[in-house]
Amino acid sequence: MGEGPSLWEYFTRNWSTGQPGSIDTLLGDHIVMALLPIVAALVLAVPIGLACVRWRLLYQPIAGLVNVMYALPSLALFGVFLAVTGLSQATVIIPLTFYAVAVLVPAVVDGLRSVPEHVRQSAVAMGFTPLRRLTRVELPLAAPVVLAGLRVAAVSSISLVSVGALVGMGGLGYLFIRAWQIDYFAPAIVGIVGIVLLALVVDGILVVSQRLLTPWVRARRSG
Repeated sequence: MGEGPSLWEYFTRNWSTGQPGSIDTLLGDHIVMALLPIVAALVLAVPIGLACVRWRLLYQPIAGLVNVMYALPSLALFGVFLAVTGLSQATVIIPLTFYAVAVLVPAVVDGLRSVPEHVRQSAVAMGFTPLRRLTRVELPLAAPVVLAGLRVAAVSSISLVSVGALVGMGGLGYLFIRAWQIDYFAPAIVGIVGIVLLALVVDGILVVSQRLLTPWVRARRSG
């Protein structure tokens, strides 16, 4: 790698320059392209998972389909959507939504199936409607498994966004391309550290959310 300013000097000079390639702009783009697919995938995966639990014959075909989706190379998928959505964030967001759905659907199904049958029957005996039983009993009890899948999907999404730099939309991944272009390692180091820190922060938020949403799990462990 060639000579240049120190790593800290590069970071401070390029953090907020007002230009499209500034680090703060790339970080913002990375967050949007990584987290929007997670939200969209969760919205899609919950009803799909509910349908798979309600009609068990659906699960194997859907599981096979999402496994095929997850096996598709990300760069090839970005290239396909580039021809459809052009040079926009949707080129990365849509494929990453597919990948996140592939992770979350099995998590939702496993979480709902982990709810003890006697708990469901108790809710029915107490006069809970199906919707109330789902929202007050089944989904809260399934939350630990679903959130575990959400953590995997979130970290994977944050990592895969950087691949989008090869089609012109990669957030912090652009810094890898920049490092290669100028033959200088600092941009790549900044990109790697930024992606790792972002993944740690998001994972930490999900861990805290899980503890807040499922206090009985912590109480059970303490007991």
